[in-house]
Amino acid sequence: MKIVVDSHTHTLASGHAYSTIIENAKAAKQKGLKLLCTTDHAPSMPGAPHYWFFNNQRVLPRFLHDVGILRGVEANIVNVEGELDLPPSSYPHLDWVIASFHEPVFAPSTEEAHTEALLNVIKNGQADVLGHLGNPHFKFDIAAVLACAKEHNVAVEVNNSSLAGKSRKGSSDNCSKIVEIGKELGVSFTTGSDAHFCEDISNLSLATELFEKHGVQAEQIISTSTSRFLNFLTLRGKPVIEEFKEMY
Repeated sequence: MKIVVDSHTHTLASGHAYSTIIENAKAAKQKGLKLLCTTDHAPSMPGAPHYWFFNNQRVLPRFLHDVGILRGVEANIVNVEGELDLPPSSYPHLDWVIASFHEPVFAPSTEEAHTEALLNVIKNGQADVLGHLGNPHFKFDIAAVLACAKEHNVAVEVNNSSLAGKSRKGSSDNCSKIVEIGKELGVSFTTGSDAHFCEDISNLSLATELFEKHGVQAEQIISTSTSRFLNFLTLRGKPVIEEFKEMY
């Protein structure tokens, strides 16, 4: 299975990552990626940048080392109402918004509370994708959330770092259930390395193995094609990115 988009990566700006966006793009080029989503942590995470960092991503070139750069964020789910930690002024500057639970921002609670928060995130319409859902500290009603994601055209990430046990240890079984149920529901999957160092860009082998285990076809994984990925963004109401027109 060929993956051409890494939809979850971090730079020095996140506060606990170790490479620049130029180093990440160079690694992406070397590994054969066509698009790279740069998705640093939003302001509520300790060490994360001010929201101006995200509003100013318009200064980034659309191509670095011949790899298309998608301007993004890993936003934090802050409450059961599904609010994220960016002001409304930020979203017009962003191509790709991941919404994730992080323990320092949203203390693990009950399955019911996690489920309510995720359903509200989806319905609020700001998130394009739900990040690293396999975290065992944030159990939720998988079928209910994935059905809602399908209905509202919100993607579901399979996070390679979670599967590797580098973070969110114990995620593998939950990720497997998410892929199994998501396949049957017809959700749109994406793949994120969650790289915090440039050498981990495009490290997605465990995610692809999980898709293959459950027989998920490439057509259901938007990161297998620039056209699938970019047209998913238009389905989400995002404008066509003129510099990427040949990739649609």
